[in-house]
Amino acid sequence: MADAIIQVVAGKLIDALKEHSGRVLEFRSQFMELKTQLDFMKSFLADANKLKRKEETVKTTLSLIRELTYDAEDILTDCLLRAEFRDHVFRCNHFLPREMIFQHRTSKRLKDINGRIEKMHKVLKTYLKTIGQQGVHDDVSSVVHRRWTSPAFDESSIVGLAEDTMKVIGWILPTKKQLHQVGIIGMGGLGKTTITQKIFNNHAILERFEERIWVSISQTVNEEETMKTMLKQLGEDTYGLDMGQMLPKIKQALEGKDYLIVMDDVWSVHGWWERLLAGLPKREGQSSAVIITTRKESVAIEMGVEKARIHQPRVLNEEESWALFCRIAFSSEKEAKQHYELEELGKDIVKKCCGLPLAIKTVGGLLKSKTLSTDVWRRIHNNFHDELATREGESSVMASLQLSYDELPTRLKQCLLCFSIYPEDSVISAEQLVHWWVGEGFVQGKDSRTAIELAFDYLSELISRCLVEVVKQRGFDGRVYTCKMHDLVRDLTIKIAREESFCSFDEHGKQRPSIQSRRLGFTGEEDVKSLNKKSKLRAFLMMNSSPVSPDKTIPLFRVRSLRVLDFSLNKLENIPIHKLLHWIISLQRLSYLNLRGVASLKELPQLIGELRNLQLLVLNGCNNLQKLPSSTTNLQKLNVLDLGYCPMMRYLPQGLGRLSNLQELSGFTVPSEADRNGCRLGELQWLSKLKVLRVNINEESDIAEEELTVLSHLKQLKVLSINTEGCEKEEIFRKLDGLSPPPHLEELYLRYYRGVTTPMWMNPKSLRDLHYLCIENGDLQFVHPSFEGGKTITWKVEGLCLKFLARLQVEWDLVQSVMPRIRYVEVSHCYMLKSFPCNTEKLGVWRR
Repeated sequence: MADAIIQVVAGKLIDALKEHSGRVLEFRSQFMELKTQLDFMKSFLADANKLKRKEETVKTTLSLIRELTYDAEDILTDCLLRAEFRDHVFRCNHFLPREMIFQHRTSKRLKDINGRIEKMHKVLKTYLKTIGQQGVHDDVSSVVHRRWTSPAFDESSIVGLAEDTMKVIGWILPTKKQLHQVGIIGMGGLGKTTITQKIFNNHAILERFEERIWVSISQTVNEEETMKTMLKQLGEDTYGLDMGQMLPKIKQALEGKDYLIVMDDVWSVHGWWERLLAGLPKREGQSSAVIITTRKESVAIEMGVEKARIHQPRVLNEEESWALFCRIAFSSEKEAKQHYELEELGKDIVKKCCGLPLAIKTVGGLLKSKTLSTDVWRRIHNNFHDELATREGESSVMASLQLSYDELPTRLKQCLLCFSIYPEDSVISAEQLVHWWVGEGFVQGKDSRTAIELAFDYLSELISRCLVEVVKQRGFDGRVYTCKMHDLVRDLTIKIAREESFCSFDEHGKQRPSIQSRRLGFTGEEDVKSLNKKSKLRAFLMMNSSPVSPDKTIPLFRVRSLRVLDFSLNKLENIPIHKLLHWIISLQRLSYLNLRGVASLKELPQLIGELRNLQLLVLNGCNNLQKLPSSTTNLQKLNVLDLGYCPMMRYLPQGLGRLSNLQELSGFTVPSEADRNGCRLGELQWLSKLKVLRVNINEESDIAEEELTVLSHLKQLKVLSINTEGCEKEEIFRKLDGLSPPPHLEELYLRYYRGVTTPMWMNPKSLRDLHYLCIENGDLQFVHPSFEGGKTITWKVEGLCLKFLARLQVEWDLVQSVMPRIRYVEVSHCYMLKSFPCNTEKLGVWRR
C-alpha cells in the first residue's frame, strides 16, 4: 500500500513542478528534495512489500513511509490550493502578512518532513547493507510457493459440481474444431481444479481422447518444465533434450490423435502459451481440446478462449455445503445425525463458509481433528474467521485468497481494500466506489482516458480476477451498476487493511474509529468521539439509511483532513442541515462530496466556492434543491457535477462555461428566457473536456436558434441524454430536430420526446460512432427516412432500448438491416412493433 501512496504523491509532485512551477516557486527546492527521497523509497518498496509479513523491521519502516507520504500529500495539496486562492482571489504579492505566515509554516513543515525522510534513508541504507541485496531476493523467492495439482482426486469427498462438469463436457465432446479451448474461472477455493479433475477422468472423455495431459502451471511459469511434464505423460524420454527439441517431439507424439490438455492454475501468459500453442498439431479430421483454469478472466481470453466458452462455477447451495461438511467432519450425514447436539452449530458454521468448497473442507478438517464436544464446536463457531485465518499451509483458505491479492498490481490493491469498510453482505454501488477512488487520488486520468473511465476499468479488472462479484450490470456492454464481495474475500481485505493501517479494525473485524483512522464506513454503531481536529481521517462514507442521532456525528465537525465525504445512503433526516453545511465548507481538502437524496437541502451556501480542491459534487435526487450559488463556477477542479432528479432546480448559474475541467454534467436544465441568471445552453460549448451530458428541457425552457450548434463543439462528448418530460411546446421539438449532434457520440438517450418521427440528425451518418441507442416514453410513431442510412452507410449500434413507445411502428427486419451489428435489444410496452424476437408488451430482452 505504501508504494501506491508514494506513486500518487510522486506523480503529483512531478505535475506540480512541471505545470505549477510558478505557484510553488518558493518551495521548489524542498519539493525537489522530497521527490528524490520518494524515488528512493519506491526502489526499496519493490522488495520490501514482499517481505513485510516476515520482517518486523520492514513492517515498521513501511508504516513510517506511509505516514510521511500522507503528510507530504497534505503539504502539496495545501500549497497548490493556497496558490490558486492567491491567483484567483487576491492576485496579491507574496509579502502580505498572511502570505508570509503561510510560507513560513509550510517551509517549516517541508523541512521537517524532508529531515525525517533523510533519517529513514540512512536507516534503510544500513538495513540493506546488513541483509545484503542477495538476501532480499532470496527471501522474496522463498515467499512464492508453487502450487502443484494432479488429475488424481477422491470422488467421495466431492459434492455438487455435476452441473458444472457436464456443461464443460458438453462443450468439448461434440465439437468439430481442430483445437477447442475452454476456460474455467473463479476465485481461489471455488473448485475449478476439482471440476477439471472430474472432467479429465470422465468415462466419455476417456473414450473420446487418445491422449490426455495434465499440466500444473501455478504462479511461476517454467516453460521447460511444462514441456518436460507433457512429454513424460506422453511416455517420451526427456533426457538430454533442450527446449528447441522438446516442442517438435510433443507435436510428433500428438500427431494424428485427438488429445485433451489441461493447463491448471494459470496466472499469466507472457508469450509462453503462444509458443506452445503454435507447436501443437491442428489438422483436418483431428478434434482436440484445451481446458484452462485460472482466477483471471483476462488470462483465459488472452490464451484464446472465447467468452462464450468461459465457465464460472457457482458456490455450493446450503444442502450441498452441509453434505460436503458432513463428509469431512463426520464420515457421513448419517453419522452427523447421531450427534444432533452438534448439528445446529455445524450448520451455522457451514453458513459462514458462504458455499466456498475450500472453506467448508478446511473447517470440516479442523473440526474432525477436535473432540466431538459442544464447547469446542461453539468456540470455533464464535471465532470462525480467526480459526480460518490462522490455519497454515498453502491449501488454507486465507493463503489461497492471499495469492490473488499478492498478484494484484499496486494500482488495484488500494482499490480492493476499500471494500473492507462495507458491512457484510452489502450490495455496493459501483459509482460510489469509482467516485471514492477518484476523490482520494487512487485513480488518476491518463492520456485521453478520464479518471472515472479508468476507475470503472479497475473495477472490471477486480471482477475479472474473481475478487468482486457482479450483482447488476447493463445488458449490452456489461457496465457494472452494483457489486458485492464474498465474505471470505472481505475477511482477507479486513486483515490486510488492518495490517496496512488502511482502516482501523478491532480483533473481531469491526471498525474502530480512532485518531489514527484513515477511512470509516459509518453505520451508526461506531463511537466517533475520538475523531477531532488532529484526526487523520481521509474518507467518511455513511453505510446505511437508518436515521442517525445528531450527537453521533457532531464530533466529526472538527476533522480537517477529509478528502471523501459520502452521505448517499442516508437522507440525514435528524442532522441540522445548516450545521452540516457549515462543517462541509470548512473542509478545504475535500475532493468528493456526495449529498444524494438529502431532502432538507434547498440550496448550498455561497462559501461552497471556497472548496477549491473539489473534483466531484453529487447532489442527485435532492428533491427540494432549488439552486446552486454563483460561486460554484469557482470550482475549477470540478470533473463531475451531478444534479440529476432535482425537480425544483430551474437553472444552473451563469459562468458554468468557466469550469474547463468538467467531464460529466448531469441535470443541466435549459433555463427560461426570464431566468437572466441562468446558464444558457450555448455556454456549454466552452466545456471542451465534457464526455457525459444529461440535459433537461421543460415547458419554460428557451433555446435560441444560434444555440442549436452547441453540441457539435463538444468534440469529446461520448454520452448524451435529452429529457423533455413535461414539455409540450411544438417550437421546442422543432428546434430539437435541428440540433447538430456531437461527432463522436457513443451513447444516446432520448426521453419523453413528443415528435412524431425521430429527429433528422438521428441517423448513421451523423452518429457514426454510436454504440447504444435508448428511446423511452413519448409519442414517436415512425423513424425518419434518414434513420435508415443508405446502401453503404449503416449504424454501428450494438445495443437498442425501446420502452413505453405505444405508437411506434417499426419492423424487426428493418432494424436488422440498418443495424447489422445489433446484439442486444430491450423492449417494453411497445405494442405496435412488428416481428421482434422478444416480448414487446412487457419487458423483453433479446441477445444475439
